[in-house]
Amino acid sequence: MITKAVVMSEPGSLSIRPVDLKNPSKEDVVIKINYSGISTGTEKLFYNGKMPQFPGMGYPLVPGYESTGEVVQAPKDSNLKIGDMVFVPGADCYSGSVKSLFGGAARMIISAPNRLIKIDSTMGCNGALFALAATARHAIAGFGNKMPDVIVGHGVLGRLLARLVILAGEKPPIVWEKNILRHSGATDYEVVLPEYDERSDYDCIFDVSGDSEILDSLIGRVRKGGEVVLAGFYPERLGFGFAQAFLKEVSLRVSAEFTPEDVATTKLLIEDGSLSFDGLISNVSSAKEANKAYNIAFNNAECLKMVLDWRNAA
Repeated sequence: MITKAVVMSEPGSLSIRPVDLKNPSKEDVVIKINYSGISTGTEKLFYNGKMPQFPGMGYPLVPGYESTGEVVQAPKDSNLKIGDMVFVPGADCYSGSVKSLFGGAARMIISAPNRLIKIDSTMGCNGALFALAATARHAIAGFGNKMPDVIVGHGVLGRLLARLVILAGEKPPIVWEKNILRHSGATDYEVVLPEYDERSDYDCIFDVSGDSEILDSLIGRVRKGGEVVLAGFYPERLGFGFAQAFLKEVSLRVSAEFTPEDVATTKLLIEDGSLSFDGLISNVSSAKEANKAYNIAFNNAECLKMVLDWRNAA
């Protein structure tokens, strides 16, 4: 089988080209992708050549872990059937030299059924936000986890975090955003420039900015015994001055990938209408124009979230 896919052949080089798929087994699901989101975190790091080393990394690679599509083949004993819409958190389904550490940015994908999440067919391109929503839920979920007083970064993840905090019945967080172009779109919470907020006694600050040099400034903004949560992805080694952290007895927590429990809870919140994705996808572009779309996603601050439309890319 052959499919069209986004291929990063090396840092700074991207194209849509045919790639070979592994032959699906009778236990596999074959999905025709309709939409795939572009991550301005991990995918930008791959494109810039700054991604820290992970097992399975290398070029050429197919990026993407925010895809949705229609099932065209499914095992009889699975809970999926032809025509179902699913979220695909990446796939390792390519043969030859192409790497697929993520692998979701392609027209056709093959996956084990237990990796797929059945979604409502009416979600359309919003279905590509499922992973970010589950990641946001993971950051605040868990016994004893503090809710954020402040969220640093008003991208899609920051907005989802703020919405989930309010949905949980907690006090609306303050969001710090340096880029004034991203101050709009707040729903029941305030977005401010960080330098306009002079408080240094917050109990908990969540960072989703991906700024590797931010720790010292955040530690300076929490109270004694406060907590800083790193919920972004950081390309460089993180460090901080020990004396300030020592005096404040600060706690540091790293929030990573979502779990099956996060997926189940997020799915319920979406399906019952509690969690809204309104206003989060700013751009939709044909996959045929992937180069232009990636350039906009990575370099235009007014682009909140870019989604590729694969439906006419065959």
